[in-house]
Amino acid sequence: MNKDTFLKGALILTVAGVIVKIIGSVNRILLSRLLGGEGIGLYQMAYPIYLLALSVSSAGIPVAISIIVAEKVALSDFRGANRVFRISLGLLTITGIIFTFLLYFGAGWLIEHHFVRDARAYYAIVALAPAILFVTVLSSYRGYFQGLQMMTPTAISQIFEQLFRVVTMIFLAYYLLPLGLEYAAAGASFGAAPGSLVGLLVLIYYYYQQRDDLRSNVAMQPDVQQEPSLKIISRIVKLALPVSLANIMLPVVASIDLFIVPARLEIAGYTVTQATELFGYLTGMAVALINLPTILTASLAASLVPAVSEAFTLKNHERIYQRTTMAMRIANLITIPSFVGMYLLATPISQMLYGTPNAGVPIAILSVGIVLLGVHQVSTGVLQGLGHTAIPLINMLVAAVVKIFMSWTLTAMPSLGIKGAAWATNADFGVAALLNIYFVYRYVGFSIDIRDTLKTVAATIVMGGAVLLIYDSIMLRIFHNTIATLVSISIGGIVYGASLLLLGGIRQRDVEKIPKIGIRLSDALSKLGLLHK
Repeated sequence: MNKDTFLKGALILTVAGVIVKIIGSVNRILLSRLLGGEGIGLYQMAYPIYLLALSVSSAGIPVAISIIVAEKVALSDFRGANRVFRISLGLLTITGIIFTFLLYFGAGWLIEHHFVRDARAYYAIVALAPAILFVTVLSSYRGYFQGLQMMTPTAISQIFEQLFRVVTMIFLAYYLLPLGLEYAAAGASFGAAPGSLVGLLVLIYYYYQQRDDLRSNVAMQPDVQQEPSLKIISRIVKLALPVSLANIMLPVVASIDLFIVPARLEIAGYTVTQATELFGYLTGMAVALINLPTILTASLAASLVPAVSEAFTLKNHERIYQRTTMAMRIANLITIPSFVGMYLLATPISQMLYGTPNAGVPIAILSVGIVLLGVHQVSTGVLQGLGHTAIPLINMLVAAVVKIFMSWTLTAMPSLGIKGAAWATNADFGVAALLNIYFVYRYVGFSIDIRDTLKTVAATIVMGGAVLLIYDSIMLRIFHNTIATLVSISIGGIVYGASLLLLGGIRQRDVEKIPKIGIRLSDALSKLGLLHK
């Protein structure tokens, strides 16, 4: 079986993540124009239910399966790895069927008991029911392939799932709109079902593609006593539950913000309208923006889990340390310049993307969180790969308590207002990251390489100076803000890359690991004297 290298797997997932984000952004624009505020409201009453199912099935369960499968493969127990997959597939198929029927027949109950306030959302909730089954079954396949360290099937399935979901959503919403907004919203909700079905079919195709390799490996392996089915199920639940709960915490913390931030802004002296506007700048604009640079670190985390699990099973401590170090280096190479670039160009970026400069302040403050969030994601991947899936959850709970306290206190201060809420969010990321790093140090012995980090910081300072010079002194005097911002970002990226090469921040082995072009690019840069071994 063609196993992806750790770095290649992360890059594959990153590319898929970017494509999925782009398709999703187009979908939001088209759907908003099609349904309007009221129609989107009906859709949003049902969509969190789908997100809840997705957060459980696409986070916790694949992570648990990938850990156990990676352990089996590390010991060359391919029969055991496939058995883990088949048991999880059967378990999740039953679970998916149960939750599909619960949602379908429970939609009326949600309306009757006013958990969903608008009765017209009934059709949108019912339309989501089939997707629950497909998404749940799909998660077992993704966990299996990730455990084999084959990230391509997961990446391709994510792209096809999102593409078919969006196309179906837009088509059905447009087709059903003449019947009423409630039916158009239901059509949009139903798009999740064909999307997840197509994603599942893609994974089934890949499974049958590698079936002969699996049979060959099983035939060659010696007889190994297999774990009882109940023990495997118990391990999946034990590993998956903390990851799923951690994933559910993200929307829960966002909901807490909804109750705290606007109310405390009013205490600080803002009107209801002003508080709502400021809350929109923070959560709807700034938070969404800082998540973009961390697509790579999220992919690194997903790729780290089976890679670390494999090394841990083989008791290869050196490999765990090397993979942790590499992941942290790459995370810093991306997140540190992203933080500085977004901090310096916060207001121009706000004007370019959102048509208003007013989100600039929360964007600038939250840009600090890019580095912290990247460290948190990578360290979470390491801890999950070691089998300590409960530790990141506990750390997130501690961080959430800190955030609630700081949001309540700082947001009510007239001198801070929305700035206080933004700093509370940074504190949330920071506390969770620092606690994770403590446990990574404890179990792996890892500590941040100061020398490498200083090179990254130095290159970032040069980049920051170039960005300010280009935007303020040159571009803005000649071009519109959008062109000036885009050119400044592009030249800043080139300056950063060149500075890193000159400072020795990028090594020959780093470049060689880039898929397809790595070896040739490494040779070319080495001949120019720009790479160090």
